[in-house]
This record gives sequence, C-alpha cells and structure tokens, in this order.
Amino acid sequence: MYEWWNNLMVGFPLLAKGGPVMLFLVFCSALVVAIFLERIWVLLIRTDKIIGNNFYNEFQELIKKNQLEKADFLCEHNGTSLARVLKAGLKHINDDFELIKEALEEAGKRELNGLSRYLALLATLANVSLLLGLLGTVTGMIRLFGVISAQGPGNPGALAGGIAEALLTTAGGLVIAIPTRLIHHYFSARVNKLAGVLEERASEFLSESKKLNQLKPNLEKS
Repeated sequence: MYEWWNNLMVGFPLLAKGGPVMLFLVFCSALVVAIFLERIWVLLIRTDKIIGNNFYNEFQELIKKNQLEKADFLCEHNGTSLARVLKAGLKHINDDFELIKEALEEAGKRELNGLSRYLALLATLANVSLLLGLLGTVTGMIRLFGVISAQGPGNPGALAGGIAEALLTTAGGLVIAIPTRLIHHYFSARVNKLAGVLEERASEFLSESKKLNQLKPNLEKS
C-alpha cells in the first residue's frame, strides 16, 4: 500500500517512515517558515514604514505652524501606516470632532488588518499540524493492525514500520505546532505594540484637532 511513497521518498528515509501524512506536515512547515520571514521583514526590519518616526516629527512641526496643506501633502506622499491614518483625519479637519475621531478609528482599523495579515493563518497551521500528527498516528495504527492481520505478530520489521509511522507523525505535528504557536504569540504582541504607537499618535493629533477646527483652514478635502 505504501510502496509508492517509499519509492518517492527514497532519499528521505525519515519522511518515508512517517507515511504520506508527513508530506502535508512538510507543506505546513514550509508555509510557517515563509510567513515567519515575511512578518519579520514587515514587523521588525521595516518598522519605520509603519510608525514613521521621521515623518511624524515633520508632521507635528507642520501642524504646530498651522501649515495644513503641507501636512496633507506630506501624508499623501508618505507610504507609512501612520501617514494614511493621519491623512484620514485631515480630510475631516473642518468637520465635527466626532467625524474626525471616527475617520481616524476607521483608518486605524484598516492598518491594523494589514499588520495582522497571516496571523490567523499561523494559528490555523498550528492546529492543523496537531491534527495531522493525530491522523498519522491513526493511519500508522491501521497499518500496524493490517500487518498483524495479514502476517501475524511474528514480523517485527513490519510491525516496527507501523509504530514508526504513528510516532513520527505525532512528533512531526508537535515539532511544527509548538514553534508556530510561539511565533503567533510573538507577532501578535508585536502588532499590539505597533498598534499602540499608531493609536497614541492619532490621539495626539485628535487633541490638536479641536484647535485646528476653530482655525477653519483652507485645506481642500481630497
């Protein structure tokens, strides 16, 4: 029954012993590694593309000088998450305070969705890996009982194959699921931290908006 698999995995004896379920576990692990590297790039290496420290300092100076058109232009041509949030507030600078707050909140939610990308998939992969490990245990036991039924208990080599399949897939599922859970937890905490920075800076702008609202600037809504 498993001859095709053993032939396919002749160069990977450990995977061959784990049975076909190991192929799905390898696929899950590859996805986890890809997501891990992508999120490291976005959430750690390119942090300034999210919170925009240099941008925010310049934005604050323009707001203090009431140069709202320049502030809007700066937001328009800046690719950070913070710039998109603040621009949403600037669009409603002549409107009611609650509209400004609502615009900032909506923009913040959109950016948070982008920061949280793939995190749900990570949690799913952790759960699926555990279930695949369990499935491999079941298929290994089925294989074991099939050998016993066909050949009797006197063939230790065949019996060992079923036991190896059951144990290897269980171990493989745990080896993938445990780090994936830790990675998911770390990135979730990282997203919460970055979201806190965005919220803090949006709140600072919101506190200034009452003064800006009274000035009735000539900023055109775009």
